[in-house]
Amino acid sequence: MASKLTIHYATLARQASQAWPEGADVDNLNDLLRMLGRWRTRMLANTHIHHHGPVITGGPFAGMKYLDTTTEGALIPRLLGTYESELHPYLAKLEAGGLDCVIDVGCAEGYYAVGLARAMPGVTVYAYDTEEAARMKCAELASINGVADRVIIGGEFPPDGFEAFAGRRALVIVDTEGAEVDILQPALSPALARMNVIVETHDLYRQGALATMLERFGPTHDIVRVDQAVKVFDMPPWLAELPHLDQLLAVWEWRARPTPWLVMTPRASV
Repeated sequence: MASKLTIHYATLARQASQAWPEGADVDNLNDLLRMLGRWRTRMLANTHIHHHGPVITGGPFAGMKYLDTTTEGALIPRLLGTYESELHPYLAKLEAGGLDCVIDVGCAEGYYAVGLARAMPGVTVYAYDTEEAARMKCAELASINGVADRVIIGGEFPPDGFEAFAGRRALVIVDTEGAEVDILQPALSPALARMNVIVETHDLYRQGALATMLERFGPTHDIVRVDQAVKVFDMPPWLAELPHLDQLLAVWEWRARPTPWLVMTPRASV
């Protein structure tokens, strides 16, 4: 018998195709493909949870207890530990550099906020999100992983808010679907000149976001552009036995277009 989830997505797919105009185009088919892909990734996440529980099994946050849903984006890559794996070597280098705080703006349910708090016991993480549901889930995730005392959760983060952290050995992580242009303004927060910054850029939602970040931080930071790459990881046995399409979908992060990251390290001379 089909699950409620499958019935739900089958209904959505049927409704979508019935609403197509005569001679549906590529965009119609692409939307349907993405919808069905999301259904399949949810089924894969359910299978992971059946075998391992809601626990991350790979990557730098391996062993971290997780939730059975996300507030934004795909769940299964987080559980497998492949989520944004392109950033793993940069995070490892920053962790080794002796941070004392992380400022996570756009924290969602807390993948990085809680993961980094676990990975760096001496660090306090300040996690911000404008969505109440995200803040509640982040608090829940911090609690079940025993780091609630070091994950300080807040709402909207103002562009001059970094001044409160001036002089700290800080890592700033920003993933805000285009609002990075509003949040990361060194003219309003000069303290950013001395902070490590990882920002996901979203020209898809805010045209020119990438160029704006390069212009603002070029004078003070060494900048590395990091693009999404093919995922290479050790598959759990249950996934290795599934068809290749399932293996590909398991690491799909639901991105509609490229959203390159910028890893920005302050220059010693600044």
